Order: sequence, then C-alpha cells, then structure tokens
Amino acid sequence: MECSFLELRCKEVVNVVDGRKLGHMVDMVIDLMSARVLGIVVPDGKSFWNVFKSSSQLFIPFNCIVKIGEDAILVELRGSAPPANPYILAQSEDKKDK
Repeated sequence: MECSFLELRCKEVVNVVDGRKLGHMVDMVIDLMSARVLGIVVPDGKSFWNVFKSSSQLFIPFNCIVKIGEDAILVELRGSAPPANPYILAQSEDKKDK
C-alpha cells in the first residue's frame, strides 16, 4: 500500500490500548541519514481552548504504529509517560549550545 503524507494527515490516530482518539497526524519525523521514518507527531490534548494557545505535541515512535488503515492509524501506547521525541531532544540540545 502506498500513501502520501497528505493522505496520512487525513487519518485519525487511535490508541488501541484504551481506544482513545489522539487526533490527526500533524508531522512526521524522518532520519535523513538513514532514510527511515522515526515516528509521527500528533497534538497532545484535545480541547477547544488549544486553538488560542500553543499546544504541546506527542511523538509516537514508528515501532508503536500497529496498523495504517483506510480511515485510521492504530498505535499502541502503554504507560503514563509519553515516548521520547528524538526530534525535539535534538532541537533543545541545539538551543543549549547557543
């Protein structure tokens, strides 16, 4: 199955552990050196008031993606701590150096 980034953005991301809808994918993190997809990014928290403030984002590693279907992306997120986002960690380390 082939799918473009724009098609993936239209799919709802659902956690199969608790059935929670996490929202639509807003970004994808790719390692350019190895040409691998590291994971996807979805909004963290879903609220009307998030429109008026900068919202945080949740990184979902590629190995947590269970299935990409026609209408949804199924992910398996266990535990209370969100997975680490290597993309954001790299950005924050760059800011510390400056």
